[in-house]
Amino acid sequence: MKKTKRNWWKVITIILMIIVITVVALKGIGYILSHIPSVPNDYTKKVQTGGDIEAKYLDLGSHDVEYYETEVMMSFQKFELYYPKDIKNMDKLPVVVFVNGTGVKGSKYSALQQHLASWGFITIATEEDYAWNGFSAEMSVRYLELLNQYQEEGKENVFYNKIDMDKIGITGHSQGGLGVINAITEQKHSDIYKAAVILSSTETNIAKAFMWETDSTKIHTNTLMITSTGQTDSNIAPLENIQKTYNNITDDVTKVIARRNDCDHGEMLYYADGYVTTWFMYYLQGDSEAKKAFFGNNAEINSNPLYQDVQVHQRKL
Repeated sequence: MKKTKRNWWKVITIILMIIVITVVALKGIGYILSHIPSVPNDYTKKVQTGGDIEAKYLDLGSHDVEYYETEVMMSFQKFELYYPKDIKNMDKLPVVVFVNGTGVKGSKYSALQQHLASWGFITIATEEDYAWNGFSAEMSVRYLELLNQYQEEGKENVFYNKIDMDKIGITGHSQGGLGVINAITEQKHSDIYKAAVILSSTETNIAKAFMWETDSTKIHTNTLMITSTGQTDSNIAPLENIQKTYNNITDDVTKVIARRNDCDHGEMLYYADGYVTTWFMYYLQGDSEAKKAFFGNNAEINSNPLYQDVQVHQRKL
């Protein structure tokens, strides 16, 4: 009888050890996965381009890049900023606000932010997990206002009077795309944005099932929407819904939609970056060459073999 009890306790001990080891292993895997970049550091050299303008702006810009972060008592933990290293020698700089997709925090796509910073932008992102409502984007703009005005004696603030609050853009992928819509329509600073980019995201029944409510009829910001022809995007951001959102956007702004045909949902975060950067270069830096990618009789995106279902509505001046 005693031997049977000892054997029984041995079995229980072994089971408990297996459970503990499994939990520890899963936590370790989870930690590793949470720190794997969603954007490869060398993506600018590997992503294919189908036009000269797309290739130009997918390449790195001329500025070396620096990083700054500050922790905050918010659900999104901290603000993460990239900016040109030579910011002291530059005029006020435009800003691009990033809105996170599901499971893709700012720290997982630093390469994307560094790329834009190399072209003369300040970028700001957070560690927000649920960015669909645009709240983290709103708080990012408020923080930018503080940075632009704050100068404490004896302490350097490289952003003091260096942020052009009249030239702010916003971009988001997947859930973050819905965050973009809410940031530019529902949040306090909704009218501050001069250009928006929505990647692999739109208003769908799936989004409504998660209670991620948006209203694209309220959009009054120049908007670029790009999704892919991949199977996942065919469910998350199907052409029919992209078209509906495009039609909902008021005609008093410029709007463009397109689908990329050599990738799927996750890759769209950075596969479209050539034209994302181009969009911001035009609207936030007034780059005349960037304009040719989307507008005019010979707009590059119309003949780019990597893109299809392109529609462009340019606001009448």
